[in-house]
Amino acid sequence: MRADLSLTFASLVLVLGSVAGCSGSTAEPSTTDSSRSATSTGPSDGVDRWRYAALGDSYTAAPFVPQTDLAEGCFRSTGNYPSLLADDLGITRVNDVSCGGADTDDIAGRQAVAGGRGTQPPQIRVVRPDSDLVTLGIGGNDENLFATLVQECTSLAEGSGTPCLDLREQREGGTADVLRRTTARVAGVLQLVHQRAPEARVVLVGYPRLVDADRPCARIPLAPGDLPAVSALERELRDALAAAADQGDAAFVDMYALSEGHEICSDDPWVNGWRTDESRALAYHPFAVEQRAAADAIGQVLMEDAS
Repeated sequence: MRADLSLTFASLVLVLGSVAGCSGSTAEPSTTDSSRSATSTGPSDGVDRWRYAALGDSYTAAPFVPQTDLAEGCFRSTGNYPSLLADDLGITRVNDVSCGGADTDDIAGRQAVAGGRGTQPPQIRVVRPDSDLVTLGIGGNDENLFATLVQECTSLAEGSGTPCLDLREQREGGTADVLRRTTARVAGVLQLVHQRAPEARVVLVGYPRLVDADRPCARIPLAPGDLPAVSALERELRDALAAAADQGDAAFVDMYALSEGHEICSDDPWVNGWRTDESRALAYHPFAVEQRAAADAIGQVLMEDAS
């Protein structure tokens, strides 16, 4: 999600000098290549020889979960779901180009990255004709959907009515129109993936829940009137992405459904609140437990696909 949010990338700029285990020495995507054998639970024989391309935004990159490579401004974790999935299945040829702040335009175009660190080449570059698996987590940053929520709406928590949703409509137009366009853009990205890798298994990964309409808390401050509206917006984004997966002939991992009961204000949150914890997660970004759940869900999709 963009700054992904603008607020959280401002936080990232402040902590760049103290990120544990960071390196910014190369603009190339992170690639793992080890001698691990495929596990017995792999979706097919020879899975260790698959080529896997992971595309997405910061909910795929997962800053601070736990080690984070600066990745030339992309802030990509060693514990994100592409890394976990590759480790689970013994996949050794992995190109993970997920990048904080990415939106659908950055899949086929260059992305300006946080902190004035230049640009990243199009993520689609790592999808090849011989790719076997492509995962994609994108859409939440389009038209500043989540940037408005976590940067500006949380600053309006003392307001009456629905100041967050009112602000979005003033700036971006009706939410329904934004989500309709998001569906079309994400479906277009999926179609592009299929064009470049006709034989690949393609999986679109959705976003986890941030709020529970019945459970407010200071970890994600929102005006009382906005809480149910934001909850509905999250559900509508899930529906928009599910429609995109259907139109783009991809499997859909519904992290919204899987994360029910694990919202930021729950007793067992899968997403961090407003305060960045450099040992666990960036503000308003997933904890390791959410990335583990995403990897498990993708693995299950692959198993079902192979059966």
